[in-house]
Amino acid sequence: MSFSVTVRDHIMIAHSLRGDVFGPAQQLHGATFLVDATFRADELDAHGVVVDIGRASEVLRDIVGALTYRNLDDEPDLQGMNTTTERLCQIIGDRLTARVKNGGVGEANLSGIVVTLHESHVAWASYEVSL
Repeated sequence: MSFSVTVRDHIMIAHSLRGDVFGPAQQLHGATFLVDATFRADELDAHGVVVDIGRASEVLRDIVGALTYRNLDDEPDLQGMNTTTERLCQIIGDRLTARVKNGGVGEANLSGIVVTLHESHVAWASYEVSL
């Protein structure tokens, strides 16, 4: 048995993808993603929650805010990387995990985090981290 809480935000980015497999997406283009961060716990805390939703929302907003309205091709820490939907899940997931481990959402006893980016109403990708 496990519990989960999901908070949502969004990012609006520009980027291009390298490789013939990406067809027209090799050209600079924009994308808007819904971003879901799901926090998992095997047990609820003493207050009966998985995580403080307000703090989780703030941390997610900080992370996606650093990417929003940016051309990811120009971001120094993303150089040489194809910023596919899957890779963006990993980037956001790893940054979120680091913030959680540094107490960014309080004393939550989490077992995992899943970050899902919804590219459209019919396609999305996820990245899961066990804690």
